[in-house]
Amino acid sequence: MSRHAGPRSTVGPDPESIPEPGYAERARTLVHRGRTGTLSTLSRRHPGHPFGSVMPYAPDSMGRPLLLISSMAVHTHNLSADSRASLLIPEPGWAGDPLAAARVTLLGSVDRLPAAEVPTARSSYLERHPSAAHWVDFDDFGFHRLEPADVYYVGGFGVMDWVAALDYRSVRPDPLADSAPSILEHMNRDHADALLLLARVLGKAPADAATMTAVDRLGFRLRVRSGDRLQGLRLAFPREVWSAESARSALIEMIQVARRSG
Repeated sequence: MSRHAGPRSTVGPDPESIPEPGYAERARTLVHRGRTGTLSTLSRRHPGHPFGSVMPYAPDSMGRPLLLISSMAVHTHNLSADSRASLLIPEPGWAGDPLAAARVTLLGSVDRLPAAEVPTARSSYLERHPSAAHWVDFDDFGFHRLEPADVYYVGGFGVMDWVAALDYRSVRPDPLADSAPSILEHMNRDHADALLLLARVLGKAPADAATMTAVDRLGFRLRVRSGDRLQGLRLAFPREVWSAESARSALIEMIQVARRSG
């Protein structure tokens, strides 16, 4: 995995020594957590130009986006002439600098689902988008699927690389994918002092404030403020976690260690 040039943290342990999920897993997790992306198709009206559309989606069991689209939509007309497309999915709920947020682009072809696969797709899609029940059975709507041929993942400033489609399909989303937003909210709202302690003691950072920005089965990321300077810091869990409860236990253990050491 390569990292393009960009800002790097100079606080805490060597970033290369902290375990972190691979790009394929991070891409799958982002697609799992997302709900809407930007679908780019090849314009029929203006040949050679990409045409962007806001596109709700639901991933199938291999992370392939399922799309419910109308035969009257411009992007559907474009796909009927050329099935090549891409779907850009940004980090959901990100409120900071958009260039610091994670995002993933899936490139491939979009084709209509075989009739035998529609019931499963319908169920998965409506679980993600309940309001679609009002039009899912309209005659002009149909389910399509984007089959990724390649994947490009960006994890923020200076962290980006291509992910092979086979690698993307073969991994599973992080087990904390669904609970991560609530973990972040809880820690930042109720345990700001503990996060600051972790940054100072375990991260060895001269921190004035610390905010948890991401969490996964192997650890978590903090945004650390020192004066007017912001930097990123990653800390590893003492062991791999597989649920919100096990993450809670690991965090309590880390805080206790930091208090004893501090």
